[in-house]
Amino acid sequence: MASSSAASASLPFDEIATTRVIARAYFDKFLAATECDVAIVGGGPSGLTAAWKLAEAGLNVALFERKLSLGGGVWGGGMTWNMLVVQEESRHVLDEAGVPLTEAQPGCFVADAVSVASTLASKACLAGAKIFNCMSVEDVMLRGEGPRARVTGLVINSSPVEIAGLHVDPVTIGCKAVIEATGHDMEVLRTLVRKNDVQLDTATGGVVGEKSMWAGRAETDTVLNTREVFPGMWVAGMAANATHGSYRMGPIFGGMLLSGEKVARELIARLQ
Repeated sequence: MASSSAASASLPFDEIATTRVIARAYFDKFLAATECDVAIVGGGPSGLTAAWKLAEAGLNVALFERKLSLGGGVWGGGMTWNMLVVQEESRHVLDEAGVPLTEAQPGCFVADAVSVASTLASKACLAGAKIFNCMSVEDVMLRGEGPRARVTGLVINSSPVEIAGLHVDPVTIGCKAVIEATGHDMEVLRTLVRKNDVQLDTATGGVVGEKSMWAGRAETDTVLNTREVFPGMWVAGMAANATHGSYRMGPIFGGMLLSGEKVARELIARLQ
C-alpha cells in the first residue's frame, strides 16, 4: 500500500486548553479597554475609519458593534447590489486602505462593497483597535450636572441578552471621548438626551432629526456636522447629519469615510 506524503493535522492541546486560551485572550483585550481614550459605538464605515486612524496614532481605542459582523450598511451597497460609490475628494481613504477603485465617470469611483467593509475592518484591527462585536451600548456614564456635565464612559451589555429581553445588568467602561456612529438611529445620543434632559450643540439644543435624500448636500454636510455635540460626545457618519437635521445620501460613502477621518484627526489633536 502506498504511503501518503501528506502531513497529518494533529493538535498539541485539547479542548479545555482551547477554552482557556480564548477566555484569557478575550478578557485581556476587554480589561485593556475598560479605561480607554476613545470608545466608538457602531462599526460602520465612519466608525471603522475613525478606529483605524485613532489606533494608528497610538490611542487606546475600543469599538462596540451590536451585530456579529462589522461594516454597517456597506455590505449591501445599493439595494443589495454590492457595489458602492465614492467621489474624488474621498478616494484617498480607500487608496490608502488598498481597496481597488474604478473611475466610472469623471470624479465618480466605484468599489466592491465587500472589499470596502472587510478591508476597513481589517485596517482597524491591525492598527490596534479593540473591537467587540455582539456588544450593545444601552446607556452612557455621566459625571457632573448642568454646564459641568460630561460623558465619561459607556454602559454595555451582550447583544444576545438584549435580543432575548433578559433582565441582566450591564457593565461599564470609561473613556475620554465617545464617538456616536450608530447611523440613522443615533441610539446613544438619543438615550443621553432622553434620560438626562441635556442641551446639545445643535440649532435646537436637541436631536434635530434626519431629512429625506439629497446626496449632494448630504455628502458635504456629513463632514461639516462631524463634531463634538456634548462634552465628551462626538457624532460621525450618518449620525452627524441626523443629529443636526441634514439629509441622507444613499450608497455614496465618501462623506462617511471623510467623517471618520475628520473625527479621528480632531480627537488626536485633542487627546495627544
